[in-house]
Amino acid sequence: MELTAKIQKNQMDYKNISSPPGGLLLWILILLEVFTFGLALAGLVYYRMEEPVLFAQSTAVLNTYFGGLNTVILLSSGFFMASAVHYFKKQNTGLAINFMIATIISGCVFIIVKWYEYSEKLDMGLGLEENMFFTFYWLLTGFHLIHVIVGLFILLIILLNINGKNSVKVENVEAGAAFWHMCDLIWLLLFPALYLIF
Repeated sequence: MELTAKIQKNQMDYKNISSPPGGLLLWILILLEVFTFGLALAGLVYYRMEEPVLFAQSTAVLNTYFGGLNTVILLSSGFFMASAVHYFKKQNTGLAINFMIATIISGCVFIIVKWYEYSEKLDMGLGLEENMFFTFYWLLTGFHLIHVIVGLFILLIILLNINGKNSVKVENVEAGAAFWHMCDLIWLLLFPALYLIF
């Protein structure tokens, strides 16, 4: 009996690994995205070492307050999303919906703050071609912003299906959460690399 139980447990563990929430394709996508951002950050570090004075002067122009505020907003949204998954698993749909709405609102506030920051940079004439630092700044934060927008659409679709009383699997909510947490993770790498390192 013990051997049978161990075999069944190993089969369940293998199934959990081979069938993560959202499926393997989603996780391959997430790993590729993180790897891509990692390569870009490595490029940023390389060019920072090549032109330390230029990069220090450019970093000093960034609004650390906005960057820090957006970090707090995204971390809060990650907590809200984790709570939504937790309550969805507990079949407390009402609280799950409230936390998903809080996540979506937080994501929208992130976009508003980022848009204001972008406007500030453009008013100062600091575009993509200003120098190598701002090339990295615009490409990295712009690519991240696109991911946040896609994440919001994913969460909105899940939320509409829950509200529409459609059958929503826990795995789908977890998949949306996984994509959203990827956005959090990437921002946690971008914020210090762009805003704090002089």
